[in-house]
Amino acid sequence: MALMYRAYFAFSNNPRVTSTGLDTSAVFGFASTLLDLLQREKPTHLAVVFDTDKPTKRHEVFEAYKGHREEMPESLRSAIPYIIRLIEAWRIPLLMMEGYEADDIIGTLAWKYADKGYTVFMMTPDKDFGQLVRERVFIYKPARMGNGIEILGVPEILSKWEIERPDQVIDILGLWGDASDNIPGIPGIGEKTAKALIAKYGSVEGIIANSHELKGKQKENVEAFAAQGLLSKQLATIDTAVPVEVDEAQLVLEQPDAVLMKPLLMELEFRTLSRRILGETASVQTDLFGQVTEVVTPAVDNEVVPLPATLLTWKDTNATYLLVQSQSAIKQLVDLLLQQPTFCFDTETSSLDPHTCALVGLSFCFEKGKAWYVSIPGNELPLGEVLELLRPVLESENILKVGQNIKFDLQVLACQGVEVKGSLFDTMIAHYLLEPDLRHGMDFLSETYLGYSPISITELIGKKGKDQGSMADVAPELVAQYAGEDADITWQLYQHFAPLLPQNGVDALFKQVEMPLVRVLSDIELTGVAIDTQALAEFSLVLEKQSLELEQAIYRLAGTTFNIGSPKQLGEVLFELLKLDPKAKKTKTGQYKTDEEVLSALAVQHPIAQQVLEYRGVQKLKSTYVDALPGMINPKTGRVHTNYHQAVAATGRLSSQNPNLQNIPVKTDQGREVRKAFVSGMEGSVLLSADYSQIELRLIAEISGDPAMREAFKQGMDIHTATAARVYHVNPGEVTAELRRNAKTVNFGIIYGISGFGLSQRLGIPRAEANELINNYFATYPRIKAYMEETIAKAKEQGFVETLMGRRRYIRDINSANATVRGYAERNAINAPIQGSAADLIKVAMINIWKRMKAEGLKSRMIMQVHDELVFEVMETEVDKMKELVTWEMAHAMPTTVPLNAEAGVGSNWLEAH
Repeated sequence: MALMYRAYFAFSNNPRVTSTGLDTSAVFGFASTLLDLLQREKPTHLAVVFDTDKPTKRHEVFEAYKGHREEMPESLRSAIPYIIRLIEAWRIPLLMMEGYEADDIIGTLAWKYADKGYTVFMMTPDKDFGQLVRERVFIYKPARMGNGIEILGVPEILSKWEIERPDQVIDILGLWGDASDNIPGIPGIGEKTAKALIAKYGSVEGIIANSHELKGKQKENVEAFAAQGLLSKQLATIDTAVPVEVDEAQLVLEQPDAVLMKPLLMELEFRTLSRRILGETASVQTDLFGQVTEVVTPAVDNEVVPLPATLLTWKDTNATYLLVQSQSAIKQLVDLLLQQPTFCFDTETSSLDPHTCALVGLSFCFEKGKAWYVSIPGNELPLGEVLELLRPVLESENILKVGQNIKFDLQVLACQGVEVKGSLFDTMIAHYLLEPDLRHGMDFLSETYLGYSPISITELIGKKGKDQGSMADVAPELVAQYAGEDADITWQLYQHFAPLLPQNGVDALFKQVEMPLVRVLSDIELTGVAIDTQALAEFSLVLEKQSLELEQAIYRLAGTTFNIGSPKQLGEVLFELLKLDPKAKKTKTGQYKTDEEVLSALAVQHPIAQQVLEYRGVQKLKSTYVDALPGMINPKTGRVHTNYHQAVAATGRLSSQNPNLQNIPVKTDQGREVRKAFVSGMEGSVLLSADYSQIELRLIAEISGDPAMREAFKQGMDIHTATAARVYHVNPGEVTAELRRNAKTVNFGIIYGISGFGLSQRLGIPRAEANELINNYFATYPRIKAYMEETIAKAKEQGFVETLMGRRRYIRDINSANATVRGYAERNAINAPIQGSAADLIKVAMINIWKRMKAEGLKSRMIMQVHDELVFEVMETEVDKMKELVTWEMAHAMPTTVPLNAEAGVGSNWLEAH
């Protein structure tokens, strides 16, 4: 659990979020740590140990044990099932036992196997494990962010704690206490005093017995709190005699289970990790079309170099970060900045909400190792006057502005009445174009490319939680060091990435699409969208009623009541009470699997499975959107302001968070009801929704150059009817609804490399018929098959594919010897240019529409982007103008031979408009 927490908070400033909005920070950090351990140490035996959520024996003797700990963050709690699945897929035993902590199990196993002659390493950052160290038992301590590891044996523990025996760690903790576990210790005795007392008296008991030799308050506290000290020692003692049952053979390290591992890593979007964990040197293989090819080298490895063993910090440099707090000093800085063609800047704020945060200061840098920090607290000028002095610099059209996640800085200053002008260079987005599958946070980039570990913000304001402070309360001198370093690092990253963009063919995409889009997204996010809370409240009641009805139906089908939300209880009902599947799968913890895949398979056997799926859908919709959206309304603006991420989805698609607009269900009546709550918030306005028509099919026709498909689109035919007519050799007027449905499935399925088996499953037809359908399709559109073959061959040769605008997607598994892995990579190679071109297309459309709206002085506003759809808040007097402007710009965002159609609708809410 300690490693999981460390992994989670390592990404606290820049969480890893999938394209579906799932926070995978903890899982990724845990997986990376585990993989590094396996590759570095190559252990013969391994186990992972978890705490349970049940009280332990320590709670029996001290009810307040760990009682003050904050609730686990929801995104961390949701990571636990994935981490458990990861461990199971790795074929590593997962151990836990009610009544005991993980520490006790680890201690028991460590001593047991050391006695058998093994060398045992306890991997943990927890200090109290020092008591367990002895001959052949070591602490393997993972250090922070790539600094290497620390192995502690008996000499290191004795030196660190200034003791004669490792078990005296318990005595020090008994005196000192342990705030993280709420072990009280003896008041007034800290670490230093505890070490000195143990050095003299040997144990807590020895100190209590000789308390008459102590003086003053120390003597008084030891005597008054003697029982508490002994209790604290008892609580700090790790039990090495836990009756845990584990067969030594279970601990032998095995290869990962690829069947379980691959889909899990795909779901988590851990592409690089997937290759590292499962990748193999390729040999003879077959591609999607059954053709045998011989590969002797793996795909191009475009990963960054490994982190250096030791990272530099600010203490290792001669960097100068100057604090600027006077009018004359600001003017001197402005004069310097106005002479620069380029500079980096960064804002420091009291929170991450640009509408409500206080601007604490701004840092500037234009040469390595030197930065200036203009602090607002302590400044002789008020904020308004400081910004007026800086305005000529920030609003200069002639100076390139550099930043890391610069959109936030633009928004903060916009809320203060300052418009940052001139060209932009965002180091986060530059790296995203260069390495779309990696992380893009500043700490990662700094450590990876500069070999430098930045100051952690927690050093200034504390860790997340109720006790975390605000940057506004930190001394300006300390903020100057932190903020100056941020600007300095970002400047150095700019110098590193700028020449790589043209070298990798993405400079035009960066300058013409991604950077102009930053301003558009900034504006959209600041504008926000109005929400009809009354409509949501009414819909919540409807869902609550449906939920209760489904609950009662499930109870009737089960013949008993139980907690439907508990996988454990649900599994017992399905597989023990109803006996639906005698071969039901269990996890290593002994719990039945009841995920969506399992329930969908059971639905054909018993109606209870379908009812549970519907129940879960209602619950998720209610909690994720219907009940959550009103709480997301900004109190200052009265609107919901989502956060669009440009550097998350490797395809180039935008993702959104808080709320995740991309995931609002649209295929069900219930999901569509949520769209009703998105309304126009300006008086005299309506919502306008514009959507591309069949954009991915139009793009595959464009990219492949297939004449038949291009001609169908040029003639304005319904592409699914046209495809059905050609594939089934009938006239368009003879195409039935069923034939059109089949053709539609093939049209979209081909983009994702659908197989004959997959098509047969989806359409419910024999596999032979499905294969014939695919063969006829390729005979009808031969250039599409040629495109697929050529794309796969190109990916195998160069390791990446490209969109129409040059966006690269690295396909690192394309030469894998594992057929499953390779097939997934081939489908990715086929789809990435199409999906990525669609992403580029709508981004260009957004930029052009936004520029025209500004240039023509329209009062209407762009408020949302969802997949291939744009939503606007439009003044009723501008509806006709906006319809024409938006659909024309969307249709002409990119020069193509295939016509790109966009359709627009208007309504009082999003559902009506769409």
